[in-house]
Amino acid sequence: QVQLVESGGGSVQAGGSLRLSCAASGDTYRRSCMAWFRQAPGKEREGVAVIYTGGGSTYYAGSVKGRFTISQDNAKNTVYLQMNSLKPEDTAMYYCAAETRGGTYCYNFRQVGFDYWGQGTQVTVSS
Repeated sequence: QVQLVESGGGSVQAGGSLRLSCAASGDTYRRSCMAWFRQAPGKEREGVAVIYTGGGSTYYAGSVKGRFTISQDNAKNTVYLQMNSLKPEDTAMYYCAAETRGGTYCYNFRQVGFDYWGQGTQVTVSS
């Protein structure tokens, strides 16, 4: 079992920045990768960024690459998402998720493979 709790969401103006945090507890050693997903009303949930817990490799959705940075502090079992140059289209509920199936679901944001999810934190970007 892995428990995930997100924090750091809020409301900012376009061009602003936010840093989201995801604190993991429980069987944290089971995580192959951690990811941030987001979902806006009326839209399907989409992957944003992934980081592999072992090696630290990352990848991003094209829409956020160059603006968002995912990082981790494994000593604290915490994953971060630094969001810069925010745009109104970044407005969504952001979810932290953990893949515990060996990593095969990580690279392509295969949501079925992410067995543990946080409650979400809202990010709102105004124009």
